[in-house]
Amino acid sequence: MAYYRQLGEIPPKRHTQHRSPDGGLYYEELMGEEGFSSDSSLLYHREVPSAIVDATPWEVPDPATTSNRPLKPRHLKLHELFAGEEWKAQDAVTGRRLVLGNGDVRISYVAAGRTSPLYRNALGDECVYVESGSGTVETVFGPLPVRQGDYAILPRATTHRWVPSDDGEPLRLYCIEGNSHIAPPRRYLSRYGQLLENAPFCERDLHGPAALPERVDETDVEVFVKHRDSGPGGVTGTRYVYPAHPFDLVGWDGCLYPYTFNVSDFEPITGRVHQPPPVHQVFEGNGFVICNFVPRKVDYHPLSIPVPYYHSNVDSDEVMFYCGGDYEARKGSGIGQGSISLHPGGHAHGPQPGAYERSIGVHFFDELAVMVDTFKPLELGEGGRASEDPRYAWTWSGRGPAE
Repeated sequence: MAYYRQLGEIPPKRHTQHRSPDGGLYYEELMGEEGFSSDSSLLYHREVPSAIVDATPWEVPDPATTSNRPLKPRHLKLHELFAGEEWKAQDAVTGRRLVLGNGDVRISYVAAGRTSPLYRNALGDECVYVESGSGTVETVFGPLPVRQGDYAILPRATTHRWVPSDDGEPLRLYCIEGNSHIAPPRRYLSRYGQLLENAPFCERDLHGPAALPERVDETDVEVFVKHRDSGPGGVTGTRYVYPAHPFDLVGWDGCLYPYTFNVSDFEPITGRVHQPPPVHQVFEGNGFVICNFVPRKVDYHPLSIPVPYYHSNVDSDEVMFYCGGDYEARKGSGIGQGSISLHPGGHAHGPQPGAYERSIGVHFFDELAVMVDTFKPLELGEGGRASEDPRYAWTWSGRGPAE
């Protein structure tokens, strides 16, 4: 995110001496994208940031996927993955269950009640949507409070951990992990990176750390790292042990850092007739885009049909996560809060029977959903297979293959 921030103590000029009150040197770390050719930040550490004393394998949550075969639309009930009070024993990193994935993006879900281990994703950026609950993402840049409706954008290799609030409620997270960087769409940005006047949000809506991380005097500190591998899903993990806690900054500055954006700050773009899905876009990565459908005034042409027209995803798979309100187009399908619909490329889809007619004359939709469109086919992860409603594909016709 090309939007300069500074916290703590930094020297007047980069790559020059920065000394502590007793005369010792602080250790400068450049965290940058695309081989020193894109956004970056400089972090100033008390300890050497590359010092490790141990490295052992970490078995990441099951990364294997299976093809969507036979090709059909699918309904996944994510709330069934953490039934009862199972969430109390889970954390937001090791408790994730892979729902859908391909070579560009992986979508996982978790309901967490415990503090996660320190973690960083070396595969790509993470965009984590807070379905419900609250807590804090403690990062090397500083803490980020999170609440329902927040997107937390965590740049690749940011050391952090998730701390749920101690309020007796699960922290439910919809985790979108890229194999690339995740940023606002380029069409919303000036050539220098400022959000334009026609963008549905602006820099005032983005909230980075407001304070440095609290220093922790610990030794032999574990950090779980997810990274590339030739195994299932191209993903594996390593457990590092650091001689000192990595939250040891005295200052940082730059344009690369974690931040939050709440979906309630998204200003929907509407029109006289039904607007295409790109008007709902909020972020993009390599091979996928992220959109959100928020409560809004709908089409106001006198002959408009407010629900979506039937459409074929010629170039993409469409994933919709239903996380609030009342989604008019899916009534009668069994979809509810915490559901995912997967509509794959090659399959024409649209409103459920009756929704087309019912929407005529409606002026407002009270709905909330997060959509991911991918440009390579998505496969089913362990969590997707475990939560599927097998009846969904037949809900447009009213009968299945055995009837």
